[in-house]
Amino acid sequence: MNTEVFKSKTELGVKSAKDAENKIRNAIEKNGSANIILATGASQFETLKNLVTAKEIDWSKVVMFHLDEYVGLTDQHPASFRKYLKERFVDKVGDLKAVHFIRGDSQDVEAECERLNGIISQHPIDVALVGIGENGHLAFNDPPADFDTEEPYIVVELDEACRKQQMGEGWFETFDDVPQKAISMSVKQILKSKYILCSVPDKRKAKAVKNCLAGEISNMYPASILQKHAGTTIYLDQNSNLLLSKKS
Repeated sequence: MNTEVFKSKTELGVKSAKDAENKIRNAIEKNGSANIILATGASQFETLKNLVTAKEIDWSKVVMFHLDEYVGLTDQHPASFRKYLKERFVDKVGDLKAVHFIRGDSQDVEAECERLNGIISQHPIDVALVGIGENGHLAFNDPPADFDTEEPYIVVELDEACRKQQMGEGWFETFDDVPQKAISMSVKQILKSKYILCSVPDKRKAKAVKNCLAGEISNMYPASILQKHAGTTIYLDQNSNLLLSKKS
C-alpha cells in the first residue's frame, strides 16, 4: 500500500484520475479491454470529474462495475448511485463496452446479487476506484465487516454512523429517509482487483484515515484491510491527513 498526500482535494482528484487513466490504458493495451469498479459519494467528485476528460482511453473497450447501491431506491432517486454514475460518468464518456449496474430496487435482492456474481466472476478487475467512509467502511461493508465471505456481492445492513454520513452529505433530507440495507461488493471481491485507487479527501475523514491506515487490520475498521493489498494507493488531502501527520 502506498499513500500520497496533496494540498487540496482538487490536486488529489487530478492525480488519482491520471493514475486511473494510465492503469486503464495499460490494461487495454495488454488485454484488449479493461474491467473497472467505480465508487460514488462526495469523495469521488474530483476524481471522476477529471477521469471523464481522459482523451487517451478507448472507453468502448471498458467494462464498468458498480461498487454498491441502496436497497429499495429507484435509479431516479436523487441519492441513487446508479443515477450518480450515469450523470457523472457514463453519460460523459460515451458508449462503454458494458455497464453492470446494481439494481437495488429489484424485487429479489438475493437474486440480483447472484446475477451480478455470475457476471463479475468472468471479469477480473484491473482498476477499482474506492473511498473510505467516516466509520471506516469499504464500500458499504460497515463494521464489523465480513472479511471472509467469498460472494462477490452481498446484502448488508447499514449502521447508524454510515446512515448519518449519507444524510450529512445531503443525499437525504432526514435520517429516516436513509435506507437500512444495501447491496455491496464484498471485501474479498474488492481485494481481487489488480489496482485499488482510494480517494479520501476532507477533515471529517481524518479519524477514519488514522484508524484504518495507522492501526492494526481489523474488521471494526474495514478499510484497514487495504494495508494488505500491494497494489493499493491511498490519496489524501491535507485535511484527511491531519491525524496521520501528527507525531503523537
